[in-house]
Parts: sequence; structure tokens; C-alpha cells
Amino acid sequence: MRRPKFPAANLECNVCPRLKAFLAKARQAYPDYYCRPVPAFGDAHPALLIIGLAPGLHGANRTGRPFTGDFAGLLLYQTLYEFGYANRPISVAADDGLKLKRCRITNAVKCVPPQNKPGPAEIAHCNSLLRAELRDLPKDAVILCLGQIAHKAVVKALDLKQKDFPFGHGTLHNLPGRRLYDSYHCSRYNTQTKRLTPAMFKAVFERIQTDMGS
Repeated sequence: MRRPKFPAANLECNVCPRLKAFLAKARQAYPDYYCRPVPAFGDAHPALLIIGLAPGLHGANRTGRPFTGDFAGLLLYQTLYEFGYANRPISVAADDGLKLKRCRITNAVKCVPPQNKPGPAEIAHCNSLLRAELRDLPKDAVILCLGQIAHKAVVKALDLKQKDFPFGHGTLHNLPGRRLYDSYHCSRYNTQTKRLTPAMFKAVFERIQTDMGS
């Protein structure tokens, strides 16, 4: 099995009963899939940390790398390439040669959930891992949350009040000692319904780069 550069706290974690059972079924149905907690991917000292929801069953859960091999990764990696954060515009496999520069990608929940919907207890359990990831970020690094669940997970991990920082696409939140940007998740549903267009997604990255002075 490929050893990740940024491991989760425990690659064999089985604390969440529902996720444990779902992963067990996935291993039986897809014996060649990664089927474990998916670690972060990218630069060890990023200027930008991107946080998604959870691994997709046939995406990160298959490949072992966030947003790799699924529909949501198409817009994300193309955009990262356009803004100089990636050396390639397409991510299809963990060994495809793609590298990130000044950027790291992680998820609020490390294991694939049924129907891509993690429960509150599952989000809460993984929050300790997210808390550690945020604690180890460089002081000037900024955060981009893809979707409301990722946004709320970050607010919780930083011990802030949810009511003080409501999610909103394109919103910048000046948190204590940290800047957080929001975007709708680049999921198939959001992009096909035009809730999130490539132009809207690009605008978020343009604002981030402008604010970072790059």
C-alpha cells in the first residue's frame, strides 16, 4: 500500500462504526481500492490549505489522494494549475506525477461516508485531526473551505462560534490570526446545476492571490 506523505493520525482508524462498516463493504466490493482514511496531499509548508468534505467512494477512496480520480477534482486541479499551485491540470491517480506548490489539500472527514454524507459524530471525531493540521500551518497561510461542512469544521477546530462566521460563497472571514475563504464545493451537482461555475471558482482564487499579494 502506498505510504502517504501526510498520514492521518491512524490509517487503520475504526472509531466510527458506520464508516468502519462502509469501508469493510467497499474493500470487499473493490479489493483494489485504497479504502482507508485518506491523508492530506501537497506542500509541507503551504501558503494555501484547501479543505473539502470527505473522500468520494470512487475518487479519493479509490486512489488514496484527495479529489483524485473523481468529478470534483476536475475543476479543482484545473484551477490549481491555472493559478500556479499544481504542475498538472488533471489528477487521475496517486502516482500520476502531479505535485502541488505552496498548497495542500485535506478533508474535514478522512473516511468515505455513505452517500457522501458524514454524520455529526463522524465530523466531530475527525475534527481533532483537522485541529492538528490547522495548528501546524504556517502563520501566514490562508484557508479555503469547499462547502459548508468544511467551513463549520474549521470554525469548530479553532474553538470559534458558528454564529459569528456564517458560510457564504466568496466570503472572506478574518478569524483570530487566520484568514478563511469560502466557496461552494466543486461537486458534480454544484457544477452541473451552475450553482458553482468555473468563473465563480476562479474568482475566489483571484481574490485569494490578490490578498496574498502574489
